[in-house]
Amino acid sequence: MSSRQLPPLSALRAFEAVARHASAKRAAQELNVTPTAVSHQVRALEEWLGTALFLRRPRQLEATPAGRELQAVLAAGFDSFAATTARLRKAVGRRMVTLTTTPTVAARCLMPRLDWMREHHPTLDVRIHATHELVPLEEGEADVAVRYGFGPWPGVVNEPLFDNLFVPACSPALGLVAAVDLPKHRLIHFEPRGGRSAPLDWAVWQAQAKVPGLDPGAGPVFTDETHSIAAAVAGQGVALLSRAMVADELARGTLVQPFGPELPGAPFQLVWPRERADDVAVQAIRAWVHVLRDELHEVCCRLDTVR
Repeated sequence: MSSRQLPPLSALRAFEAVARHASAKRAAQELNVTPTAVSHQVRALEEWLGTALFLRRPRQLEATPAGRELQAVLAAGFDSFAATTARLRKAVGRRMVTLTTTPTVAARCLMPRLDWMREHHPTLDVRIHATHELVPLEEGEADVAVRYGFGPWPGVVNEPLFDNLFVPACSPALGLVAAVDLPKHRLIHFEPRGGRSAPLDWAVWQAQAKVPGLDPGAGPVFTDETHSIAAAVAGQGVALLSRAMVADELARGTLVQPFGPELPGAPFQLVWPRERADDVAVQAIRAWVHVLRDELHEVCCRLDTVR
């Protein structure tokens, strides 16, 4: 059976939307992309076909005969696709929603608390996309994000979740109490490979603490923050960690914060596309993350009380 010779689906979608609206701007709003991106897709389709699909006049787009022929075929096809997929989705009764965040937030905050989503939204499947890259929500790669940073980010709503303090943390087995003794211990470092927003490091901490004899660059380096946390729990040294990410370990006593200073970092924020604020899946993820935020806030308040 011969393979179908078809242009990219994204180009067909862009053309069909432009032809239906007679406007690249309105088509871009429907597809949640920029008008420039839509125009590039349409021109790429014209190059693939070897023929013009629009007559371009000032503030007006008119489909050529070839464009009208292709629009009619695509409109019928997309309508058929939409009807079939809607029927299948209704029959199955399930929906996938993608949340993108850093690997540490995914491992430390989200995955241990997936039961809440399964209990409260049993027909909603969560896909967690863990990366240090900034995933553009407007391109449909993800529905919601938990981002580390101040923003603002264009085209989205950002909602502060919690502030972020970086603190020295280690196993109580090290017996470390005073900062002056820190040079006797191994420093653990986290440097995300290809990350867009590396956390505060020991050099920044030492600039404030000014511990005599401390080399802030010495010690093992991990590209995964969860590994640096695991190394600290195992007694392999002292790590500069986000208190929010190790709140459970600090509460259980498997990690301790022997001294300061504490360094304020960028906050964590919940982010979603502005036009999807009323989407049921987005609202479900927001409710879930709010529960996690409240749990974390409660743990941090208990830590502050103990200290």
